Amino acid sequence: MSQQLGGQPIIILRQGTTRNRGEEAQNCNITAAKAVGNAVRSTLGPKGMDKMLIDSMGDVVITNDGATILKEMDIEHPAAKMMVEIAKTQDDEVGDGTTSAVVLAAELLKNAEDLLEQHVHPTVIAEGYRQAAAKSLEILSDIAITVKPGDYAMLEKVAETAISGKGAEAYKKLLCNIVVKAITNVTDPDGTVDIKHVNVQKKTGGAVEDTVLIEGMVIDKERANPGMPKAVNNAKILLLNAALEYKKTEVSAKINFTRPDQVQAFLDEDEQMVHALAEKVIASGATVLFCGKGIDDVAQHYLAKAGIFAVRRVKKSDLENLSRATGASIVNSLDAVTPADLGAAGLVEEKKFSGDEMITISKCKNPKAVSIVIRGGSDHIIDEIERALHDALMVTSVVVQDKKVVAGGGAPEIELSLQLHRYAATIGGRNQLAIEAFAKALEVIPHALAENAGLDAIDMIVAIRAAHESGKKTFGLDVYEGKPVDMQKAGVIEPLKVKTQAVSSAAEAAVMILRIDDVIASSQSGTPGGMPHGGMGGMPPGMGGD
Repeated sequence: MSQQLGGQPIIILRQGTTRNRGEEAQNCNITAAKAVGNAVRSTLGPKGMDKMLIDSMGDVVITNDGATILKEMDIEHPAAKMMVEIAKTQDDEVGDGTTSAVVLAAELLKNAEDLLEQHVHPTVIAEGYRQAAAKSLEILSDIAITVKPGDYAMLEKVAETAISGKGAEAYKKLLCNIVVKAITNVTDPDGTVDIKHVNVQKKTGGAVEDTVLIEGMVIDKERANPGMPKAVNNAKILLLNAALEYKKTEVSAKINFTRPDQVQAFLDEDEQMVHALAEKVIASGATVLFCGKGIDDVAQHYLAKAGIFAVRRVKKSDLENLSRATGASIVNSLDAVTPADLGAAGLVEEKKFSGDEMITISKCKNPKAVSIVIRGGSDHIIDEIERALHDALMVTSVVVQDKKVVAGGGAPEIELSLQLHRYAATIGGRNQLAIEAFAKALEVIPHALAENAGLDAIDMIVAIRAAHESGKKTFGLDVYEGKPVDMQKAGVIEPLKVKTQAVSSAAEAAVMILRIDDVIASSQSGTPGGMPHGGMGGMPPGMGGD
């Protein structure tokens, strides 16, 4: 990039920097974003296919979870990375609908491309898309169905819809039951849910049917000492966030011994200190100790002698969940222990899972933290079950908190499309074209659902649209029957927040990419902007200057 000053060129950018401007930059970015959308499009819906991803180390991931696919793909193009961000946001916020959000963003950009060719200015398209997104959120709010507190049947349907189409679908009845029980347990009295209180442990071996919910905790640890009991009934539990070891001095000190018996006395003093700590644990009345720090061998000896079951170096997050599950308080000093600090569990035992020792704390009274132990024949199966469970836990927790759902199967998208077309007619001007493009883009979801099920997409969309025109707002595509069906009655239900988040994220990403008209890529590290030599759009170096 250079400017002329009296015949003398002034160089502004470093040599080798590439630059794309105007239509070329927009086309390049839109093409990259569409490529990301196409990469995950075939995974959408109950009949979507899986992807096998192999990283540079040869590790394999088999999944149809949009967020996982995009995270594992080694994407370099900056515009394509924005699409990955949509999936990440969608996954963090609501746990499901990642593929829908990315596919919708790609379709919005595809329709914008047609408008750009008709010389509609990108700012006009961006404004129209923003209007359409805001109107979409209003419409979604109007068509949402309210879930009554304690409607477990509805929660199971929400979980089932999230699991459908994933590798775990064959076990969805078992998994949905586990998910709803887990979320119900960890819901706080004020209605808030944090799924970090659902502790998920994976153990290869057995079958997926052996996956269990433990109304308490499972910790991947073993007893501190083999001399301790293997199981404790009606346990009184102490959670200690301090070490049962002698304290080393803070400063360096030199001790001179003049007689050999002084060495022994010094060592005995250390032992006495640890013994005193162990005695405090015994005196507290606890029969089970979970310690966040280390437990000295001497302390282990005295605890084992007293029949106390002790576990050391328990993670902070596990201690917090144990506190919620058993009602125990986390104690930072043994001097401050009171009987009220102790928690209770019907059974604490060390069990073998596929040859590995684990501690289970079960039969807890009203536990506010629970554990799910996932079993399966291979790591790939267990990982995919975990991803499906995560999605189901997230969507169920969202519904428990927001109490709003919509029908699935492309029903809300078709309803939005119809209502936005009517809304566009009231707007007029060039913005109308952008709102109509947005309305048409929404049909990509039912289109992809039909396509992935081997059905004629156009016929299906026409049939669903006809049902919606006659007032059947909850009709969507039943991919098994191959016809429009009332999704609410069929039990295909999704949280309202999944749809609102997907529409907002897709619109924001599309607008951001549309507004870019100049791409300047530095060649500082030899490969401009993390892209292959030649910069964006395959231009040879130096061709982007003006």
